[in-house]
Amino acid sequence: MIRFLLFCSLTLLSLVSQSQEKFEQLGNNLPTPNSYRTASGAPGHEYYQQKADYEMDIVLDDAKQSVSGKIKITYTNNSPDQLDYLWLQLDQNMRARDSETKAIATMSIEKGSSFNEIKRLHNDFDGGFKIDDVRDASGKTADYTVVKTMMRVDIPEPLKSGESTTLELDYWYNINDRMQIGGRSGYEYFEEEDNYLYTIAQFFPRMCVYNEVEGWQNKQFLGRGEFTLPFGDYKVNITVPDD
Repeated sequence: MIRFLLFCSLTLLSLVSQSQEKFEQLGNNLPTPNSYRTASGAPGHEYYQQKADYEMDIVLDDAKQSVSGKIKITYTNNSPDQLDYLWLQLDQNMRARDSETKAIATMSIEKGSSFNEIKRLHNDFDGGFKIDDVRDASGKTADYTVVKTMMRVDIPEPLKSGESTTLELDYWYNINDRMQIGGRSGYEYFEEEDNYLYTIAQFFPRMCVYNEVEGWQNKQFLGRGEFTLPFGDYKVNITVPDD
């Protein structure tokens, strides 16, 4: 029994020692060099980037405190892979009532906390993108699935390497009161002037990155950090109040 306990202790000590190594194999963190990425991390001779071009008509409604949009996305598959569906980011959905952001949020109430700070612990704000329609390249309503802050769109035909396809989306969302519930974007109301100041971000559904390392980058957005995006051209028309 003593020998057995000694053996277990030595094994545990060895495992702990290995987990605290100052030096690790780089293969644990960096992928093996290939034709897409060299050992230095620089692009290889077969490196590619997807392209997403946007045409947008955006309207800010200061009576309803909402943003609505009609966008057309032209997505070009520069990868060697055939894509059967597309993934889009719905960053505004972090403010939806069923958002995981609320579930993991923590905040301590300290002496001297303001009413607004306490109010942020619970709010019933109806946030998130409201998707009215998604149309594929044929102009027909596409099948799509919203998963929190991500949306998968099933395209009618597989998108082969070198080909492009289009998506059209109609959507809107409520703008949050950033002074009441916080956030980097939203509106601030000035009672004396009966006017609003807007800071708007993440106001349109956008394409996720597809690369040779992870495939589709479709991890949930919880409010901190920003994801990379495919490059593209933007043509944007924005209608706002004249005051």
